[in-house]
Amino acid sequence: MSESDMAVIKPEIMQPCIWLQTSDGALQQVEQEIAMVCPLICEEVIQKGMGSSKNCAICLPQRVTPAALSLILDYCQFHQVSGRSNKERKSYDEKFIRMDTKQLCELTSAADSLQLKPLVDLTSRTLARIIEGKSPEEIRNVFNLPDDLTEEEKLEPLNNTTDDPRIRLLNRLYAKKRKELKERERLKNVEVEEEHVDDRSVDDLLSFINGNDADPKGMKSSKNKKKNRRKKEQQKSSSLKEASELNNKTSN
Repeated sequence: MSESDMAVIKPEIMQPCIWLQTSDGALQQVEQEIAMVCPLICEEVIQKGMGSSKNCAICLPQRVTPAALSLILDYCQFHQVSGRSNKERKSYDEKFIRMDTKQLCELTSAADSLQLKPLVDLTSRTLARIIEGKSPEEIRNVFNLPDDLTEEEKLEPLNNTTDDPRIRLLNRLYAKKRKELKERERLKNVEVEEEHVDDRSVDDLLSFINGNDADPKGMKSSKNKKKNRRKKEQQKSSSLKEASELNNKTSN
């Protein structure tokens, strides 16, 4: 190769590259230094020697779509450069996450699959702000999750066999809401107890305080019944006596 040919070769072309295969089967060649910011890709390259050719491409997890991979590589390219200030990184992150909720969910899942924790934390915090104050039904719509649960089941932890970060976030939110509901129910019961008014008379209360455990009202009611029963018996006895005397006079 002549000196003139070497002069036109751009430095970035000479950077080591690796091959990646996304969930749709598409192959993509990317700079190794940028891609290896993702722990999963770094492990595949160092420990397994993958990515050196098309036939040895690193097969990325199912949740890593081409669109999500492109965003992740942009994020890695910016953050792998040394010397950037925290202010520069924060400013970049704030602009980077300005996307619709669906795209943000896909990015969160893809970053989690590649074990890129800083990006997962960034997108999860953004999602948490989006769903703050929303009902379980609204949250399920945001995450595009099927609404096939009963009212009680909607606040129960969701099965997360794929370790989806969206489900983890949702389960944490549901746990918080369950705690709030229990506390609200407890306070409601306390208020009901405080609102209960003792309608016993002063005499009844004094009788109870002095050690009479029986229900004063019940005792009073029982005494009245006995008194009425004795009165009726006396009236009946008197009527029978008068009838007997009248019969005796008639027979005489």
